[in-house]
Amino acid sequence: MTLETQSRSATIDQVQHFLSSFKDKSGTFVYVEEIDQMMAKQVKFIVVDYNDIVSYKDIEIKFNLEPDEIIYAFSRAIKNILEERFPEYATKFSDDIRVRIANYPIQRSLRQINAEVIGKMTSVSGMVVRASEVKPLARNVVYKCPEGHITEVPLERGLNIYTPSKCTSEKCAHRDLRIDPENSKFIDFQIVRLQELPEDLPPGQLPHYIDVTIKQDLVDYARPGDRIILTGIVRIEQEQITGTRVNSGLHRLRIEGNNIEFLGGRGGKNSRRSEREEISPEEERIIRSLAQNSDIYERLVSSFAPHIQGHAIIKESILLLMVGSTQRVMGDGTKIRGDINVFLVGDPGTAKSEMLKFCARLAPRGLYTSGRGSTAAGLTAAVVRDKTGIMMLEAGAVVLGDQGLVCIDEFDKMKPEDRSALHEVMEQQSASIAKGGIVATLNARTSILAAANPMYGKYDPFKNITENVALPIPLLTRFDLIFVVRDIPSKEKDRNIAQHIIGLHKKSATDTRSLIDPDIFTKYLAYCKKSDPLLTPEAEEKILDYYLKMRNVESEEMITVTPRQLGGLIRLATARARLLMKDQVEAEDAERAIFLIQSMLEDAGVDVNTGKVDLGVLQGRPHSEVSKLQLFMDVLKSLEGDSKTPVEEKLFVKELIKTGKFTEEEGRNFIRRMLREASIYESKPGHYNRV
Repeated sequence: MTLETQSRSATIDQVQHFLSSFKDKSGTFVYVEEIDQMMAKQVKFIVVDYNDIVSYKDIEIKFNLEPDEIIYAFSRAIKNILEERFPEYATKFSDDIRVRIANYPIQRSLRQINAEVIGKMTSVSGMVVRASEVKPLARNVVYKCPEGHITEVPLERGLNIYTPSKCTSEKCAHRDLRIDPENSKFIDFQIVRLQELPEDLPPGQLPHYIDVTIKQDLVDYARPGDRIILTGIVRIEQEQITGTRVNSGLHRLRIEGNNIEFLGGRGGKNSRRSEREEISPEEERIIRSLAQNSDIYERLVSSFAPHIQGHAIIKESILLLMVGSTQRVMGDGTKIRGDINVFLVGDPGTAKSEMLKFCARLAPRGLYTSGRGSTAAGLTAAVVRDKTGIMMLEAGAVVLGDQGLVCIDEFDKMKPEDRSALHEVMEQQSASIAKGGIVATLNARTSILAAANPMYGKYDPFKNITENVALPIPLLTRFDLIFVVRDIPSKEKDRNIAQHIIGLHKKSATDTRSLIDPDIFTKYLAYCKKSDPLLTPEAEEKILDYYLKMRNVESEEMITVTPRQLGGLIRLATARARLLMKDQVEAEDAERAIFLIQSMLEDAGVDVNTGKVDLGVLQGRPHSEVSKLQLFMDVLKSLEGDSKTPVEEKLFVKELIKTGKFTEEEGRNFIRRMLREASIYESKPGHYNRV
């Protein structure tokens, strides 16, 4: 027996002793029980907590020096224990038994994965952005020659396997070797791509990523959009020079995955919290004491983007968006969204983009993107082909922002076909894709905070919002709150803003400091999201009374509020209760939600022709315009008669003026507009007919 074999055998004995003898605080043989349950659970692995290994110094030292050896020792030790306790079951497994290492303490960022850590075990946190299809990987390939001689080729470390040039049997010179798939051994295999978390990305830097090879039971464990801590061994692969068979001296890094733990909780026992969401007992005490203050709501609003003067209602709305409501799942599987969507439109220089960037920085999970540089695939998901030929599903911004928020600036600069991808996301909370033979629906439970500039630079107060913003109506109606931010000169307001901006540039400016520390603020918001307050009868009554009152207007055809706004009211009231850490949604929460919805309706939902609230401005045409259009077509119909005689423009305008609803200019403008919309046509010069 060689020294190497003796050392390996001694390591296996040490590991076996650890698994057989380790007890938890309650005196239970944890790993013996876990091994016993393998047969019942039909699994080929156990999860070992690294914190339990710490007391066994020899094993711990070996973990850091020779991780491959220690992983092999664990596999053999588990098999030995199984053979002692369940010999029949153990024979079925052969070498398939694995160990997963949880809570490995040596964590590195993706930027720290370099040549120095090759062959070492490490933990990295990141976001899964790609996941390939699952394919069988050959572990041991059996080749047969025409005479039936067998040649076995095991898989070395890496993904390449070499075909033998000839039969290995003596006195056999056959070179025609074929794979025997039935006697060969294959395991499930998948490649995922791990990318830096957006909140960890240094400003102005491209995100780092690394490919991870996943085998056996870990396959399909993590999906695109999941935030994970991956434990594994760093490997290298040689790169080939394109177009030649010459291997380059350059190598690329990859990680061979051993265990996956979820950040912020998709997994159960073996899950960790992300740094931004991890709250210490001391921080929890600070957060709870903050929540007890009577002025906490005002402090929270003023602590949001303190370098921006004013816009208190918008800041409040964005805070409610960050906290959101809870998603409801009905008995039939129907989901009612809990995320709140907010849209800002207004003049340039009104700090819209700055609020979006601050929101993305402050939120526990926030992504910022610009409409100019975003595509439908970049926003939702795409199917890409890897250089190995494997089809991979690549997640976009809204999938990566799952259970967080996505800030989209320059919303109006997006291409219409790219923007339409958000329709499903904003209501159904999912992103569906059907490309390259891959049909999938990914979770996109995210809030959307969007900002856009008016079409002609400045917001025109004499036009409705749909005429000011080049956005489709179905998309506008999916926003719970829409705010128009206008730059109107005012002596007092201008002086305050000017003094505030000058104060920002002073070295001694202390009044711009947030009332609540940004780090505590982020954790406060993360802590708030844990609660699930229920509506009180008083709050229900307030919301119902408001809804029925708004529906009962003078004109039955005028729409002042829709069921979508009712859903928005409930979400906003719940979000406010969560922000104040209440167990119930009270009447005052409902009143504030009503105030915000009413502010939105008076801001963006007013028909400029009548000065009244009419949600028809967000849904196509307001009632005043619809009635004018109807009158226009009735006048044209009466002038045409049954014979459909072409109507002269002068006579037509004269009859429109007689109705009292049109001026001469309005009448001529309406004719031009109807021509553009192809509702009427010019049958001969200066004469018109209905289509």
